[in-house]
Amino acid sequence: MQTTWILLRGLVREQAHWEGFAERLASALGSGHRVLPLDLPGNGVLHRKRSPARVAAMVDAARDQLAGLGVEGPVRLVALSLGGMVAVEWLKRYPRQVAAAALINSSAAPFSPFWRRLRPGNYGRILCQGLLSRDRLARERMILDITTNHLSPLERDAVARRFLAVDRARPVSAANTVRQLWAAARFRAPARLPEGPSVLVINGAGDRLVHPDCSRALARAWERPLAVHPDAGHDLSLDAPAWLTDTLVRWANPLS
Repeated sequence: MQTTWILLRGLVREQAHWEGFAERLASALGSGHRVLPLDLPGNGVLHRKRSPARVAAMVDAARDQLAGLGVEGPVRLVALSLGGMVAVEWLKRYPRQVAAAALINSSAAPFSPFWRRLRPGNYGRILCQGLLSRDRLARERMILDITTNHLSPLERDAVARRFLAVDRARPVSAANTVRQLWAAARFRAPARLPEGPSVLVINGAGDRLVHPDCSRALARAWERPLAVHPDAGHDLSLDAPAWLTDTLVRWANPLS
């Protein structure tokens, strides 16, 4: 029986921003596994749709996509940042549909305060170069500068230009950006997770967007294992794809 892995990205990001990670993970997992990236409403192939202002509605949208593809589950979720909040809500509401979930550089109230969930040193850049700026290439460079530590300047510029092409093809509206921010800001995680699904918390100790303590707080509160890259940034699939792949494959083997 084939195992389906669902990849969920974060705020205003889409499946193209995985940058080949889905193919890398599928190759490492081997036969019997398929890796399926999904876009949340307002992003990617769904960029013309209205982003929900509640994480619960994002879960419903993702489940509708799976139903349309004929995927019943149980599935394994690999979820980054805001995607991690979606995965947690999915686990809470539909635990029988989720066999396992890996939560990457995610955060949630009540376990972490807002100034750790979005580090204050980034507020000005996100506002001026992100929400208010019309220079989309500068915005992509700013995002990569905050979320990656291992890319060289040449690599960062090349990726920024690829992501600019993605933005031009499937732009995320300002209104959808605000709705996604609002959904993330007011999300509250459950005190406990269901016992059945396996959950792994993953983070980069060099995350400069979301404080690494947020992942440690989740792992501690839910008594789940924590895998830490010693110096990678927020976008682990871009910053340390080989390490992340190896971590997920090692975690998957005991589940098989």
